[in-house]
Amino acid sequence: MGQPVNVGVVGCGAISAQYFPTIDRLPGLRLVAVADLDPERAREAVLPYPGVDVLSVAELLADPRVDVVLNLTIPAAHAEIALQAIAAGKDVYCEKPLAATAEDAERILRAADAARVRVGCAPDTVLGTGTQTARKAIDDGLIGAPIAATATMITPGHERWHPNPDFYYVPGGGPLLDMGPYYVTSLVTLLGPVASVIGAASRTRSKRTIGSGPRQGEEIQVTVDTHVTGVLVHASGALSTLVMSFDGTATRASNIEVHGEKGSLVVPDPNHFDGSVLVSGPDGWRDLPASAGYAEAARGVGLADFASTPAGQEPRAGGALAFHVLDVMEALLSSAHTGVAVNVTSTCERPPPVYLRPSEEA
Repeated sequence: MGQPVNVGVVGCGAISAQYFPTIDRLPGLRLVAVADLDPERAREAVLPYPGVDVLSVAELLADPRVDVVLNLTIPAAHAEIALQAIAAGKDVYCEKPLAATAEDAERILRAADAARVRVGCAPDTVLGTGTQTARKAIDDGLIGAPIAATATMITPGHERWHPNPDFYYVPGGGPLLDMGPYYVTSLVTLLGPVASVIGAASRTRSKRTIGSGPRQGEEIQVTVDTHVTGVLVHASGALSTLVMSFDGTATRASNIEVHGEKGSLVVPDPNHFDGSVLVSGPDGWRDLPASAGYAEAARGVGLADFASTPAGQEPRAGGALAFHVLDVMEALLSSAHTGVAVNVTSTCERPPPVYLRPSEEA
């Protein structure tokens, strides 16, 4: 067995609390240092993990112990921190999206290629038993050739629960760039890359009210579209209909459905790792047992999978996939604003499947 990969984390906000227990649990990873603009927040975040150093960003990036930088900053800072990590010779794994814009994401990939370091990116939820079991059903021909898919996310908005939701309503945020990566990454995992899109979008109100925490009652400005819908035309010919909204209140639609020549699949919430996969048949719907993916996974399993990927091989949660997903989402917004279909210039390989195994084997 090799030595664990040493992880340095930049950004100790709300999402870090989901990553740290996974890093602590998985044998292939070791948390050695953290950094945050608020050092006290960083110290509080690592209280359950004795021996983890709290450093400045510059100190963490210069620390020779750090093998990979886990970038958990807000989307607007993703490119800046990723480029600094790459310049320091570190592999980097970003929380989604890879950057606030596809242009910045492309800069990250070019810099990483020049520096001969690797880039990975969330979401890693697609590596769990939910999406992977659905993918195996498609690959095994259970529903025949895929024809179409639907992907739906409708919520009133994250300001109800997040104490500092500002970044959800500025460029790099909104329902598409915040939640869309889960859905579009799942659709690409299931059906392959996207060749073109056509979309529409709206914004119902210019301000949002924070619903919890010390800033409860404070109003924040909305500068992005808060309801985005459209059709993704996959290179395979399959058509995916996407609805991402912070303006509705609720929905009973399946998170994702895939329809083929012989049957249909209900795919569980791509914001989670597991969940029931349903397949239609002559006698109605039935559950499929988990047959692929990392079992009992949590955020951070993609980082472990990334760290264990052999040199020269694109990680499953890799930069090429994350860039393509971001490119698809930007193309959808461009189409929504211009009213015409937009070709997606990037592409990626459909990531290799994950055979059924414990998440500790990531």
